[in-house]
Amino acid sequence: MMIEDKNPNRTSLSELGEFGLIEHLTKDFTVKNDSTFKSIGDDGAVLNFKTKKVIISTDLLIEGVHFDLSYMPLRHLGYKAVVVNISDICAMNAKATQITVSVAVSNRFPLEALEELFDGINLASKFYNVDVIGGDTTTSQKGLIISITAIGEADEEEIVYRNGAKETDLLVVSGDLGSAYMGLQILEREKQVFQANPNNQPDLDAYTYLIERQLKPEARHDIKNMLAILEIKPTSMIDISDGLSSEIIHICKQSKVGCNLYEEKIPVDPQFINVCEEFNIDSTTIAINGGEDYELLFTIAMDDFNKIKGNPNFTIIGHMTQESEGIHLITRSNTKIPLKARGWNALEI
Repeated sequence: MMIEDKNPNRTSLSELGEFGLIEHLTKDFTVKNDSTFKSIGDDGAVLNFKTKKVIISTDLLIEGVHFDLSYMPLRHLGYKAVVVNISDICAMNAKATQITVSVAVSNRFPLEALEELFDGINLASKFYNVDVIGGDTTTSQKGLIISITAIGEADEEEIVYRNGAKETDLLVVSGDLGSAYMGLQILEREKQVFQANPNNQPDLDAYTYLIERQLKPEARHDIKNMLAILEIKPTSMIDISDGLSSEIIHICKQSKVGCNLYEEKIPVDPQFINVCEEFNIDSTTIAINGGEDYELLFTIAMDDFNKIKGNPNFTIIGHMTQESEGIHLITRSNTKIPLKARGWNALEI
């Protein structure tokens, strides 16, 4: 299950050197945005956003902490690394336009492995129409480290922050929740089965959607346009990377409001429910705390209810309250439980 076994062709990175490696890996990147004035090839990229505001976000992905190469294909990893950063730009109600890519690799990675990784990065950059404008490559004593910075643009009046929710606002989410976490549980289980019996070939057909949500998530770059067509500007917004509960608490704390989240309203996929039963895990617990769904969570004014009511892309899952009322989950049995952040914490390793 080591990376060396996946590709018989091995070209040592030392054969190319750093600059030769960068030139080799970035030769297929093309410029797609007018704001990219100068891309790869100089000491720095040059961007020209004219009258737009610029949004910047960065994420670090570390082997053994954020991903496991025994079941995460390098092409998928490259794609996902781009997605998690673009999702942050989407959460500001902005359009992603450029990314930088920095990679640290140990000598167990041949050139062919990095080609796979950058194929995924290139595929994502084309799908999301972003330009790869620079980055860095260096050696790592252990494993693979990827750092991507995403840059986006928006008119000042379009930008949505986490701190704008009001006491009577509705809480809305895109898509469904929890599937990425259960996809990870399936992959972890199959890894253990494989380690016990390397001749065993997993049958994952029943879990296709959940595994895709884990290995190849998508950033909701379509939401900005959907909301514009509906003539809705969210009062606050955040992407769901660390878990629904954590993200709700972020909005509440920064907006100085409380919240009632309704268990019966949380959107989940039927395949997710089936697998939770198979694993004997409470589906609500996972939907609230799972993370890595990269859906958008946002608040809207009560006056916008009729604009979004019945829209299949969105689910109203609660409402904001006075800060003094606290942050609660309202269960199906109408019990009020304080909501706690039990999702992903990068410092708890």
